Amino acid sequence: MSRAKRILPAAIGALAALGLLAPPASARVESEIAPPDKRHVSVEKAANLAKQTKAAPLPAEIVQPFAPPGFELTDAEEAAAAAAAARMVAAGTLGNPAGPAAPSDRDLLESIVGKIRPSGTLVLGGQPILMIGKRFVKTGAHFTVTYKGSDYDLELTEIEGSNFTLRYKSEVITRPIQTGKSP
Repeated sequence: MSRAKRILPAAIGALAALGLLAPPASARVESEIAPPDKRHVSVEKAANLAKQTKAAPLPAEIVQPFAPPGFELTDAEEAAAAAAAARMVAAGTLGNPAGPAAPSDRDLLESIVGKIRPSGTLVLGGQPILMIGKRFVKTGAHFTVTYKGSDYDLELTEIEGSNFTLRYKSEVITRPIQTGKSP
């Protein structure tokens, strides 16, 4: 019992000390948020900064750094265009409307395919392969052909029976595989 007599006064003393040290319940706590009349200037500045305005349109003659003319061309097509421009400058026909018109993509493809002489086909792993000279070209593969001093990027899109199909840009042409020697 003597132990209970010692604990009770110690507990009462601790509660009294906490009561004296704790802030009174009626004490006012200051808010960290400024009153509306003081915030008004900051809110107006934020609203002006957040306001979206429509950008002025760019002039038509401005050079676009992220999409220059000819950006969508492949390396072979870009080299062909540069070579054609160099030939036109050398011939003095640059800007001359009386000069010969450039052939269309279809005309180019027909001319190029006329010069391609496949020597046959073979099937490797269930996939047909076209033999052109010493090259073996799979379906879906791109290859470069040099025609009249310019390089052209062609795609072999299909080998079906004794025919093969080539694509140049958006033009597609199908020709028979004629084995034998070139004339």
